[in-house]
Amino acid sequence: MEVSWSTFILEIINFLVLVWILQRFLYKPVLEVIARRKAGIEQTLTESAEIRAEATALQAQYETRLTDWDTERRAAREALARELETQRAEKLAAMQADIVEEREKSRVSEARRQADIENKLEETALGQGARFAQRLLQQASGPELEARLVEMVITELMQLPEERITALRKGYGTTPEPVQVRSAYPLPEDQRQRLAQALTRATGLDAPMQLEQDAALLAGLHITRGPWVIGANLRDELAGFATLSHDR
Repeated sequence: MEVSWSTFILEIINFLVLVWILQRFLYKPVLEVIARRKAGIEQTLTESAEIRAEATALQAQYETRLTDWDTERRAAREALARELETQRAEKLAAMQADIVEEREKSRVSEARRQADIENKLEETALGQGARFAQRLLQQASGPELEARLVEMVITELMQLPEERITALRKGYGTTPEPVQVRSAYPLPEDQRQRLAQALTRATGLDAPMQLEQDAALLAGLHITRGPWVIGANLRDELAGFATLSHDR
């Protein structure tokens, strides 16, 4: 077999041309496509990594936020519990204060009621005592009792200290105004004279003495001169006792 060098050379040339054409129009675009695909894949992987990192960060942030929320919730629950406990303690203290106040009011009211009852009982007893004393003294009253009361008045007037006499004289002045003397029974002459002497010593004036009989006095004397009054008789004493029973 004879080799044709011209054909062989043309075949080589054709092969080289084919290789150039393949490299020029086929292999290079394929490499570019592969490079672009690889770059796209790498970009996608990079973006996926970034997305994964962002997701991890968001997850960590969310978990942190959940922890914060749980802490805040516990703190809010504890604060609410403390506030409720404070309000409960305040309301309990207020209720106890109201109870104490009501008890004190009840105690004061009961004490006042008991005092009123005691006062009424005491007033009733004093009234009954006054009425009993009045009946007793009415039965015991008479000239003898009045004589003793007159003697008592005369003795008291004669034994008045000088400072007391001076004060009495300043109170009624120096005008010789008559002295009004009322008695339940007629006074004996000797008692009249001694009573007049005692009045003259007390007043410092020789004032006339006007005598008057008043059976309502029961026994004793009622002496007046201006604002000066001596009530040494059973009526005035019983009236004062009755007034005292009502005042109490």
